Amino acid sequence: MRSKEPDITPELLLRAYSIGLFPMADSADDPELFWVEPEIRGVIPLDDFHVPRSLSKAMRKAPFDIRINTAFEGVLRGCAAPAPGRENTWINSKIVKLYSMLHRMGYAHSVEAFEGDELAGGLYGVSLGGAFFGESMFSRRTNASKIALVHLVERLRQRGFVLLDTQFTTEHLKTFGAIDVPKQRYEKMLARAVSMPNIPFG
Repeated sequence: MRSKEPDITPELLLRAYSIGLFPMADSADDPELFWVEPEIRGVIPLDDFHVPRSLSKAMRKAPFDIRINTAFEGVLRGCAAPAPGRENTWINSKIVKLYSMLHRMGYAHSVEAFEGDELAGGLYGVSLGGAFFGESMFSRRTNASKIALVHLVERLRQRGFVLLDTQFTTEHLKTFGAIDVPKQRYEKMLARAVSMPNIPFG
């Protein structure tokens, strides 16, 4: 479903997440946003998360310092920046503004992989009730976003989250256990998750 929305507020955005919608732009240069409601939803079951063997081996070397919510806007802009194979993204200036506001309100969070003082990669998303909605990730160093994802899942498990929404599945996410969920089943999973009290993430 696509419908234009000229004036999205943070409060409206949270309401949209609670019923299965999220906003996107056609490109970083497009000033407009539209609502997306996939018929098939991407989800990573937290109990079936899989870390590929090669990544486990890389993680044992502890190549990055993982931090939480210390460089949210840096992660957001890293996700919006062009990259090989991804010359354009759906993150426009309205997305940056809205999610920065959600971050200040305590609903949007980042997991960051630092190499020294340099942000090497990370991811960001929105938490609501017992759900975490993954929005985007980026890497400037090999495995940076993958390791951030592993730390995200560990954090969600420790705190009692019940839903990790990835919006869509990709071959990359499937290596971690992502599955496609029909809309009707997803709605039940979502309703359960957002009916829970907000679980602290940071």
